[in-house]
Amino acid sequence: MVGGELVGDGEIVVESLEELEIAGAGQMTFIGSDEYAKKWASSGASAALVNESLEVEVGEGRALVFVENADLAMGQVLGEYAPKPVVVKRGVHATAVVDETAKIGQNVAIGAQCYVGPNVVVGDNTMLHPRVTVLDDVVVGQDCELWSGAVIRERCTVGDRCIIHPNAVIGGDGFGYRVGQGERGPELVKIPQIGIVEIQDDCEIGCNATIDRAKFSKTVVGAGTKIDNQVQIGHNVRIGQMCAISGATGIAGSVDIGNGVTMGGMCAIKDHISIGDGVTLGGGSQVIGNVPTGATWVGAPARDYRDAVKEYTMIRKMPDLYKQFRKLLK
Repeated sequence: MVGGELVGDGEIVVESLEELEIAGAGQMTFIGSDEYAKKWASSGASAALVNESLEVEVGEGRALVFVENADLAMGQVLGEYAPKPVVVKRGVHATAVVDETAKIGQNVAIGAQCYVGPNVVVGDNTMLHPRVTVLDDVVVGQDCELWSGAVIRERCTVGDRCIIHPNAVIGGDGFGYRVGQGERGPELVKIPQIGIVEIQDDCEIGCNATIDRAKFSKTVVGAGTKIDNQVQIGHNVRIGQMCAISGATGIAGSVDIGNGVTMGGMCAIKDHISIGDGVTLGGGSQVIGNVPTGATWVGAPARDYRDAVKEYTMIRKMPDLYKQFRKLLK
């Protein structure tokens, strides 16, 4: 299955999978770093997938399978041991509301109390779990899965093989206001947001994530991009392909993000800036300017990690430097 090299007892029966520290007899785990390799001897696991770059002694009555990437290999094995997935019966549930103008593909499942609006297109093999809302003129591709509470607002598009998790909202109004004069004095005047959101193929949108529609054209999430829970993406943002954006990150409007970008949790991205291809942002980074291609930035405000390390090192030395300074004053 994983194409690895077996070392040790090949007759072991693996009943389940578990973390290294708590795994016991009959369980398999994975070893992807030197830190975990050191813990193998004291682990109760019967077997492990191991990065081939590591040196690990198998031990008596145990088995190791050496692979190029233990983490990826464990992902393959997890699929074999996963519980039976939640499946919605194919067809339209009696309590669902599907407009007569909607075009529903083959082998589609539309669960209880879903709403599918006028002129919606739902591709073949797509599954809508109970209480999904898909508003007017939306296009949802083939082989998608939309979980309960997800909302796809009018005219937005979702590509093929996408997963939209519970309570994600695609296409809410962008946050656009200007100070104006109203009947009761100065007020924040709402600027209409007439664009859409385009989710390209093979994307995954986490629980309670919100992706705002564009002011004019479209907010774009590129093919293969994965967005974690509670991420906020502002209007007119363009995210490239194969990006990974971790939980509670906020991206202000009109940010241009390249391909293969990784953001740790709780990043804050200023509006109208660009982030180049292959950038990595550490968790909690506050980005207030353009980030060049391939850079790794951390901190608040975010800057190159090498500069940040130098600054942190100097800050840690400040108490001793202060003591020396006081001595000089005497």
